[in-house]
Amino acid sequence: MNENKLAIMNTAKMKNLLNNLEKVLDGNVLVYFGGIDEGIEIHIKDMIEQIAKSKFKKDKLFVILTTNGGSLGPVQRMMTVFRHHYKEVNFIVPDYAYSAGTVFCMGGDNILMNYYSILGPIDPQVKNKEGHYVAALGYLDKINELLDKANNNTLSNAEFVILKDFDLAELRLYEQAKELNIDILTKWLCSYKFKTWTTHKNGTPVTPDERKKRAEEIAGKLSDNKIWKTHGRPIDINMLRNDLKLKIEDYGTIPVVGDAIDEYYKFAIEYMKNNKYTTYFQTRFFI
Repeated sequence: MNENKLAIMNTAKMKNLLNNLEKVLDGNVLVYFGGIDEGIEIHIKDMIEQIAKSKFKKDKLFVILTTNGGSLGPVQRMMTVFRHHYKEVNFIVPDYAYSAGTVFCMGGDNILMNYYSILGPIDPQVKNKEGHYVAALGYLDKINELLDKANNNTLSNAEFVILKDFDLAELRLYEQAKELNIDILTKWLCSYKFKTWTTHKNGTPVTPDERKKRAEEIAGKLSDNKIWKTHGRPIDINMLRNDLKLKIEDYGTIPVVGDAIDEYYKFAIEYMKNNKYTTYFQTRFFI
């Protein structure tokens, strides 16, 4: 079999596997694999609008997300697109969704993971004055460490030079990015993930203030480097459930759903590898 014919067959299989997922999930599916970069949101908007105008439009959207993170701006705009067209938005994480990807997931009505899936701390990626993305929390932690040393008169001369030369405007940018992450995550949890949390286990009603307080606790923990130590710390389903008290759906316990997701994702990884894709999007109309 020649390479061109094999490529056509593999593409057809990718389409069939995604169409099967839509039947199993009873919703539309968007596959997002890659970084969350500025400008990507317009392409996602076009894909979603193409589905929305078709006879295949459903009330629910499932986003299969695999990402190392990126910028929060596109996350906000893509969520606006999703919420404009769908009554329910759910995220499926077969592998990993870090940083801005974690924030993205927290905007879902439901998050579906299995024992292997991981999220990460919400460490905002911010462009420094050289134009490179950097993890904001690392800078903030280091500055706070140096300030503590200065207050205790234990600051070395080399550390004094670092602290003196640090750009205060850049520092404020990192602080604002952290605050924005927490604000967005808190708002989304209250609006979507917690909207069905109406009663406590003892039967008493859950108040809006209680929802907000719980959301702020989760956002605060996810953005606390003292807990996670590193930007890339994996947070699995058990940690999310037990440490953060978040309701996460384990799709591995639902055979039909789990099998459909696993079959699709395994073949998708091979498809991307064979085509040397580092970024990949798919809907029933786009591949």
